[in-house]
Amino acid sequence: MTNVGKNSELIVITEGALITALALALSFVPHTTGVSAVEFSYGLIPMAIFALRRGVKAGLMAGLVWGILDLVLFGFSKGGFLNPLQGFVEYPLAFGAVGLIGLGSNQVKESLEHGKNAIGLILFYSSIGFFAKYFFHFIAGGIYWGLYAPKNMNPWVYSLVINGGSFVANMIMLLILVVVLNRVFRRLILSKN
Repeated sequence: MTNVGKNSELIVITEGALITALALALSFVPHTTGVSAVEFSYGLIPMAIFALRRGVKAGLMAGLVWGILDLVLFGFSKGGFLNPLQGFVEYPLAFGAVGLIGLGSNQVKESLEHGKNAIGLILFYSSIGFFAKYFFHFIAGGIYWGLYAPKNMNPWVYSLVINGGSFVANMIMLLILVVVLNRVFRRLILSKN
């Protein structure tokens, strides 16, 4: 590998570390909607930008690290860890799946480079990553968190309401930000190296 390749890889790793730290820091901002357990995950926004900027491999790795750190800082301390399988599904796997947004990296960047409006593409590929994350939470919710469902409510329906509500809330947040900050997103997604 040439020095240019090594420098480029180091830049991607450094950006990934910074984005992961930012996503984790945003976890400390209060983020409930008032509806039982439906939450905004502000860290999804920088992760979406990073995955679109650097691609699926870098996005998956950053999401995986974010999930491990979230497990250590929040899962263990706030009762979000019930057993190793549930912890794996809801933290490294679910958070890592956010990197699937990077599947649209080339298409979004190409659209932006040609001066086209990429809002639809950004939302489409972000919905893939967001959906994957909340799908894993939905599965874990139905299997592991079902006993917290209200009486006489099917645990799968409860998990769908909570995780589906979180998915929709985060997609609305992304839509608003992409529309309002369209030019900023353009600059953040297009990289010079």
